[in-house]
Amino acid sequence: MARIVFDIETVGVEFESLDPTSQEFLLANAKDDFERQMIKEELGFSPLTGRIVTIAILNPDTNKGAVYYQKQNNEAEEEIDNNLLVPCVDEKEILKKFWGLASHYDLFITFNGHSFDCPFLMIRSAIHKLKPSVNLIHYRFGDKPHLDIYDKLTNYGAVRWKRSLHLWCQAFGIESPKDKGITGHDVAQYFKDKRCREIAMYCFGDIKSTAKLYEYWEKYIK
Repeated sequence: MARIVFDIETVGVEFESLDPTSQEFLLANAKDDFERQMIKEELGFSPLTGRIVTIAILNPDTNKGAVYYQKQNNEAEEEIDNNLLVPCVDEKEILKKFWGLASHYDLFITFNGHSFDCPFLMIRSAIHKLKPSVNLIHYRFGDKPHLDIYDKLTNYGAVRWKRSLHLWCQAFGIESPKDKGITGHDVAQYFKDKRCREIAMYCFGDIKSTAKLYEYWEKYIK
């Protein structure tokens, strides 16, 4: 079975670019300035107010992969340890690259992909009028074509100790991309600073950690 691990990184639109009705709706339940600011900073978590700036993929059987990311500084395609870093002109090209490869795989492995990556990918593709080569929105408790390792490890959310990828990595002795100084909360600012290549490297670190976690699942828990 051809398997692939993938992860995305996203950024939100500028709040002021939204129409007045959307702004009013988003802030309707905010109780104070702190909550209003948090809402503005979390626009990247929804495909309705955010977009994809990086998709990283890794074949856990060959340990080869690629990262497709938005070009910001005239970057050129490069290879690092048999993995490709591919700058793209925009989100649509990133999505096209991903779906072009997706058709060659049978199983898609994520960390928390049921709740975030998969629906985000599918909806953003539809917005760009792109037909996904694989339907990644499906029955939650199935394993194919998408396996969410976070769902598996937390018994589909039934446990009380749901935790971040970083904490799972710490527990299993896996190197975490957060150890290198960037976290998901930094992505928006890195993008504003035109540091998308660094976002791409962080995203690739995420999938390497996810692949290791999946290996533990396969060998010792499944």
